Amino acid sequence: MYNIVNFLNALRQREQGATAIEYGLIASLIAVVIIAGATAVGTGVASTFTNVAGHL
Repeated sequence: MYNIVNFLNALRQREQGATAIEYGLIASLIAVVIIAGATAVGTGVASTFTNVAGHL
C-alpha cells in the first residue's frame, strides 16, 4: 500500500504523470461508452431474434 501511495505522489508531482492519468481517464470513459453501446445493441439484436422466432 505504501508503494502505491509513493507512486501516485510521484505521478502527481510530474507533468508526465498528470498526462498519463488524463489519458487513462479518457480511455476508461471510452471503454464505458463502448460497453454501454454493446449492451444496447445486444439487447436490440436479442429482441429482433425473438420477433423473428415468434413469426416463424
